[in-house]
Amino acid sequence: MADNTAKKLPQTKLNKKSNIGLGQIILTTCLVLYTLFCFLPLLLVVIIAFTDEKTLASNGFSFFPQKWSMNGMNAILRYGNKLFKAYGVTISVTVLGTALGLIVMALFAYGLSRKDFKMRKFLSIYLLIPMLFSGGQVASYIIFSSVYHLKDTFIILILPICISTMNVIILRTYIQSSIPEELMESAKIDGASEQRVFWQIVFPLMKPAMAAVGFMLATQYWNDWQTALLFINKKADLTPLQLLLINIQKSIEFLLTSKDIPSAAKAAMGGTIPNESAIMSTVIVVIGPIIIAYPFFQKYFVKGLTVGSVKG
Repeated sequence: MADNTAKKLPQTKLNKKSNIGLGQIILTTCLVLYTLFCFLPLLLVVIIAFTDEKTLASNGFSFFPQKWSMNGMNAILRYGNKLFKAYGVTISVTVLGTALGLIVMALFAYGLSRKDFKMRKFLSIYLLIPMLFSGGQVASYIIFSSVYHLKDTFIILILPICISTMNVIILRTYIQSSIPEELMESAKIDGASEQRVFWQIVFPLMKPAMAAVGFMLATQYWNDWQTALLFINKKADLTPLQLLLINIQKSIEFLLTSKDIPSAAKAAMGGTIPNESAIMSTVIVVIGPIIIAYPFFQKYFVKGLTVGSVKG
C-alpha cells in the first residue's frame, strides 16, 4: 500500500504541473488573439490614412493597398498654423483643467472621507444631485453666457467638466480604504493642522487614484469639442483641436457634395479630394497623444479604477 501511494504522488504532481502549463498556454494564446483583434483595427486606420483615395473607392479598405498616398494627411496638415494653435489650446486646456480638477476633487473627497466633518452629509447630497438631475444644455448655456459672462473666454473650456461626481466618489473611496485613519490621527496629535495632514500625508498617498482619475479627466478634456462649439464664436484662437478637425472634415464634405468645385481647390488636394483617408488621418491626429500617454498611466489607472469599482 505504501509503495502504491508513493507511486501515485509523483504522478499527481506531474499532472498538476502539466495542467498548469496547458492552462497558461491557453490563456496566453487567448490574450495574444485578443490583442491582435484590438490592434488590427488601429493598424487598418493608419493604413487607410496613407492609402490613395481612388484605390479606396475601387478596392475598399485593405491591409495591403495597391497605391499609397499622403493626400489625406496633407489635407489635415495643410492647416499648419491653425492646427498648431489648436494643439496648443487643447494641450493647455487638458493640462490646466486636469490639474485644477484633481486638486478640487481631492479636497472635496478628503472632506467627505472625514467622519468628524460637520457638513459631510450636506455636501454628499449636494454632490449627488447633479449626477441624478441636470438642467440641460439650454440652462447651462444661459448660466455660463448671461450670468457668468464666460462666453469666448479660455476658462469656459475648463469649468464645465472640471468636477465629476463619480471621480470624487472614487477618490473618497480610495482615501477611506487605502489610507489608514490612524496615520492622520497621529499627525493631528503631533500638532499638524488639517491642511498639513492633507497636503503632506494624504495627497502624496493618493497617487494611484489620482493617476486613474487624472487620465480619465484628461481624456475627457482632450476629446471635448461641444463646449467650444457652443461658447467660442468670435475668438478663433481659442478653437480646440477636435473642433478644428470637425470643421476641416465639413469643408471636405462640402467640396465633395458641391456641384461646382473650384479647380484651384481640387488642384490643392492633389487632383482628388480625399474623404476616407482624411477621416482616418483625423483619427490619428486626435488619438496619437492619448495612445502615447496611456502606457505611463496604465498601472495606476487599473489600480485606482479597481478600488473605485469594487469598494465604491
